[in-house]
Amino acid sequence: MDPPHQSKGGNRPRDGKRGPSQSTVPHQKDAYARLLSQHHSSKFRSYLDQYVQQQGEERGPSEQRQGLAYSEKQDIPQRKRDQAFIECSDSSDFSPSPMKGKGGEESSLSLYMDKLNSRGALQEPERRQGVSDKQRRGERRDTNTSQDGDVESGEEFASLKQRDSQQQQQIRNKDYKDHAYKVPTSNQVNKDTSYGASPPKAFSSFPAQAQEKKKSKKKNVPKTNADNKRGGPMYPDFDADMSTSPLNKSKNMQPQGASTPSDKGKKPRGSQGGSKKQVFEAYMTSEDVSHGLKRGELIQGSIRINPKKYHEAFIAAPDGKRDIFLDGTAARNRALNGDVVVVQVLPQEQWKVVKSDSEGVSEPETQSGRSQTPGKKTKRPPSPDVIVEAETEAEEQLAKRVENISLNTTEDGIKKEILQRTAKVVYIVEQKHSRAATGFLKFLPDKPFAMFSPVDHRVPRVNVPLPDCPHDFCSRPGDYASILFIVRITSWPDDSNFAEGRLAKTLGQAGEIEPETEGILIEYDVDFSEFSVEVLSCLPQKLPWTIPPEELANRRDLRKECIFTIDPATARDLDDALSCKPLPDGNFELGVHIADVSYFVEEGNALDFIASRRATSVYMVQKVIPMLPRLLCEELCSLNPLTDRLTFSVIWKITPEGKILSEWFGRSVIRSCVKLSYDHAQSMIEAPDKLFQADELPPCAAEHPMDEIHQAVLNLHTIAKRLRAQRFQGGALRLDQLKLSFTLDRETSMPQGCYVYQYRDSNKLVEEFMLLANMATAHQIYRSFPNKALLRRHPPPQTKMVDDLQEFCDQMGLHIDFSTAGTLHKSLNETLGDDEYTSARKEVLTHMCSRPMQMALYFCTGVLKEELLFRHYALNVPFYTHFTSPIRRYADVIVHRLLAASLGCGTHLELKGEEVQKQASHCNDKKTASKRVQELSSELFFSVFVKESGPLDSEAMVMGILDQAFDVLVLRYGVQKRIYCKGLHGLETFHFHKVGKKGELTLVWAAEEPGKPSVRQEISIFSLVDVQLRADGAPMKYSAVIKRPNETA
Repeated sequence: MDPPHQSKGGNRPRDGKRGPSQSTVPHQKDAYARLLSQHHSSKFRSYLDQYVQQQGEERGPSEQRQGLAYSEKQDIPQRKRDQAFIECSDSSDFSPSPMKGKGGEESSLSLYMDKLNSRGALQEPERRQGVSDKQRRGERRDTNTSQDGDVESGEEFASLKQRDSQQQQQIRNKDYKDHAYKVPTSNQVNKDTSYGASPPKAFSSFPAQAQEKKKSKKKNVPKTNADNKRGGPMYPDFDADMSTSPLNKSKNMQPQGASTPSDKGKKPRGSQGGSKKQVFEAYMTSEDVSHGLKRGELIQGSIRINPKKYHEAFIAAPDGKRDIFLDGTAARNRALNGDVVVVQVLPQEQWKVVKSDSEGVSEPETQSGRSQTPGKKTKRPPSPDVIVEAETEAEEQLAKRVENISLNTTEDGIKKEILQRTAKVVYIVEQKHSRAATGFLKFLPDKPFAMFSPVDHRVPRVNVPLPDCPHDFCSRPGDYASILFIVRITSWPDDSNFAEGRLAKTLGQAGEIEPETEGILIEYDVDFSEFSVEVLSCLPQKLPWTIPPEELANRRDLRKECIFTIDPATARDLDDALSCKPLPDGNFELGVHIADVSYFVEEGNALDFIASRRATSVYMVQKVIPMLPRLLCEELCSLNPLTDRLTFSVIWKITPEGKILSEWFGRSVIRSCVKLSYDHAQSMIEAPDKLFQADELPPCAAEHPMDEIHQAVLNLHTIAKRLRAQRFQGGALRLDQLKLSFTLDRETSMPQGCYVYQYRDSNKLVEEFMLLANMATAHQIYRSFPNKALLRRHPPPQTKMVDDLQEFCDQMGLHIDFSTAGTLHKSLNETLGDDEYTSARKEVLTHMCSRPMQMALYFCTGVLKEELLFRHYALNVPFYTHFTSPIRRYADVIVHRLLAASLGCGTHLELKGEEVQKQASHCNDKKTASKRVQELSSELFFSVFVKESGPLDSEAMVMGILDQAFDVLVLRYGVQKRIYCKGLHGLETFHFHKVGKKGELTLVWAAEEPGKPSVRQEISIFSLVDVQLRADGAPMKYSAVIKRPNETA
């Protein structure tokens, strides 16, 4: 490498063909230069002439020299000036759009011409200042890789900070350890932007599009396991988003008075600093939004932000095709995950080019055909929209690909089948996100606020007033480096990358179960407060409570029947019971009896209001956050044994083959004779001839001997099997996924062990009759209230994702039929072999098949006019609802009220259709949040278990391939984990290659002893590997690595 300061005549030639005396633009070797030499058509020359003329109008011919002279006048170290030149002229970091946009957006060719101009203007100073050959060839700065396939450069590319890469790396590492990050002040940003008071014009004219693409393209490499820490290597670069995505540069789509996104990455001409720039566009007015939605110019939907790639967000396309893409935080315009937003689709030339589809994973895979060495800096893979300097034969092919995209495109641009629509948020309809986040505080000297860095990278960093912080935070900030806090966002100005908020609570030490659990609950807006006196006053005050005689007179008395519950052994809210009585004609009277919660929760009172707000009980590993006060859910409503309880019953006359002959709905009273667990029922099913002793089962009523209960369970099992077979023959689908369960220490609630929960015949028995009751109830309430029945629908899977998965399965040789739910279910159970790993392969494929599936939703029938939209895809039934769990789901309470009104055994129903739909939407939100909280609780306990009991060894099956990582299903524990090739000790190189949608990784392990050959290991979908789970240094984190294969394998 050249020394940093050479004499002018001492420069070595760039390559063997170039003499040292050449001062004009060198004989270029990069791909776009080759294209230029091959395409000197009149149309092409006209295009270039037009571009040069435009550039001449925008900046004078001497501006680049002036900008250079300006930078030399500043007090900037030589190395930093050289680095700045590299940043402006290094073609390998550009990733421009292949078209020229209507709003003045520059094409990849125009960027190349700008690069030539910059290089020509800077060449003489480069020689004078001793720029090295490597710098001139554009080798990039060291970057920090992230676990999600993104590279974090830690820079505000729009501001072109003069800090060199080593400084940035040191700052990132320091901030990373502190769990929080330094934030440049507005003065610092302005200063860094211009290396002084006014930016050099050569720098300010640097294409905004290239800056944004440069930033985004540097986010395509997963980080090493060492970077996989709590808080991340660098909180999502909201300051990096000051150079706004090129997807937002269309001038004719800006709200009036809003600054254009293309201006957000640079200061106005003549600006001397001091004024804040607008980072986000102003929102449209509600009136404009309403008109736009009616005209079909705008689209409304819920925003989903990729948790692993926080710059990517999506909303579902109304036509069911590929999701609409929102690129970067500026495009999201301060919306957070789950918010209902209105977006404006951008012009087609700004749509995203989809290079490849993922393969059982959420992140798109990058260009194939690259080999890398872990831990070493590698070149970015060739890609159609990345300019690289051609030095190999492989890159000769790149030139042809670029030619096809950039020069031979049609009038309509790139082929439509490889484009994804992009959009920007213009209005937030409803803030579904709680605006609360768990994270860490960092002290900022000489600032009136502290910086809060959320653990969830999808949430922005927040400025928190110092008075909110602990009293000794300023004097002893190090004491709080690992303390978790909850902050609520109060505002987010449109001229700031950072939100403003207030400190809500100090949770405690990161990594401890209770502080982490409380943080999860607050973040997902779960109300875990004690019920108020007003709410409790709605409950029966005279205890012990007994059923009033007048209520008994209005109900069917079933207290003498053999009725029992089957639930998890630890359950305390027993809301369903079963009965099965043989009839003289050989048929059965089969009953499902559900706790009559609506009797206690009167419509419109304080208890009803709080239940409607909570909407669901939340089940965590160590506790339950109940929807109703415990007096109700564990006592008065719970169908405890040997106790009279009010119920709503569905009773059928049914044949042994499962054919329903008659049906009855009504309010009833029961007395459960025994509380069975799933284990008890399973032991009865597995031993049909066994005579169980009293000490083998829980206490039961004397009038119903144990053999009578045993026979009832067997009869239920026989009928359930036939009903289940009929359901699947009729086209139903079930996608079972592994569920992790824990055994806890009774005193400390710490995990002592964990296991994969087994879904057995006893579970299937109960499920079958709950489904039957729900379907019967759906028909009943819809017949009676066609415009305000609350039902549950399941839309079919997303067509585009199903098509992609079908193509992948075909390439894998898997004969999976995705045409209907029934054919998919049949395929999953017939085509995966018959060996000890069949269930594992089915689980992997089930995970893939779950990705295109949409969420089931509550809805009011008056909202959807077509009955076809009511269907439940997975169950393959026209009508379905939830009736069987009113203790833990508010939707079931509404259904009970509708059912009672339809039967004339309840009060007049005050609910209107609009209110039903509003509550249905709220129940959907709360159910989604509850499910996520349950998942996070399980992840929390498993990470503690790994820390306390690890490292843990297990077999694993590969379920997804990326270019630098792969996902595995850990068979012993049922958890999914990503393994990063760069974090594997002893790995020499790895090579990713892909045919169609089938990707493979070749791992090359270094020889254990000198003289022995390296060991190659092929990784593809369904490969078996041995893995080890280890606790990371960061709280609540663990990583997975694969073990080195045997050399004889």
